[in-house]
Amino acid sequence: MAKVTIIGATGNVGMFAAHTVSEIPYVSEMLLIGKPGREDFLVGCCHDLSDSFAARGTHVRLSYSTCLTDAEDSDVIICTAGVPRKPDQDRNDLALENARVVAGTAEIIGRCSPDAILFMVTNPVDVMTAVALKYSGLQPKRVFGLGTHLDSMRLKSLIARYFRVHVSEVHTRIIGEHGESMVPLWSATTIGGIQIHNLPTFSGLPAREMIDTVRTSGQAIIRDKGSTIYGPGEAIATLVRTILGDENRILTVSSYITSEVHEIGDVCIGVPARLNRDGIFPVPIRLQDDEVTGFRESVQRIRAITAEVIERLEETR
Repeated sequence: MAKVTIIGATGNVGMFAAHTVSEIPYVSEMLLIGKPGREDFLVGCCHDLSDSFAARGTHVRLSYSTCLTDAEDSDVIICTAGVPRKPDQDRNDLALENARVVAGTAEIIGRCSPDAILFMVTNPVDVMTAVALKYSGLQPKRVFGLGTHLDSMRLKSLIARYFRVHVSEVHTRIIGEHGESMVPLWSATTIGGIQIHNLPTFSGLPAREMIDTVRTSGQAIIRDKGSTIYGPGEAIATLVRTILGDENRILTVSSYITSEVHEIGDVCIGVPARLNRDGIFPVPIRLQDDEVTGFRESVQRIRAITAEVIERLEETR
């Protein structure tokens, strides 16, 4: 059984993630952490969640804190803390402001919970994963981000709708940045086990429009309802369940790579990785030429933003 801590639990994503993660059978204890001054809100969250546990028949020990060191002995620590994105705001606009929050948080987590797996959700998630890795001092296999997992699920849903098949029949991936330079892997996309290029109707697939829809999904949801909650919340729970269940599933998350993808690396970015109790392990893959080009450009973009953010962060610390 496991202890899961959610940092930033008073935010929309953190609150819903608490609900989805509490359904995982391997979770026996959950700690919600918020900012000092938010104690009343945290009390209310715990009360509300406890009521839902009673209705559902879930038994999870639930507590709250405003002190990061209480995350000690956690198996998984989910970080959703930071400034939320506003309508028409690029994820990277948040980079330096959120990096300050993440760096301080990661330093404390590295000291008090060196055996935990640190799961970054804060945007821009690829950059924040790199910041968390640097300042926590944890091994690369113990730090990862939500990355393009949700983007891949969004594309999966669009493809299933187009071909009028159940979503479970579609397997696809988006790699690279969780943002503008994301790269769809059409070469790795199958429907019912059949490579998508071998389906005659693929020629009519509005591939570019689908990727544009995926790329702007978060922005559209924020514009229409204020924030993305349910998609990220369920995606977070899927990844936590995969880790705690020691499932060894290959999912597309932001992790540190060295040379796994065509000798491209030294960056935290979305790639297929094997997830289990020991951590996150990027899977070596080969891509088509156009996919390599797109991925290389995405890596260069994220590497440059990461370097700039860390340089400016160091200047202000």
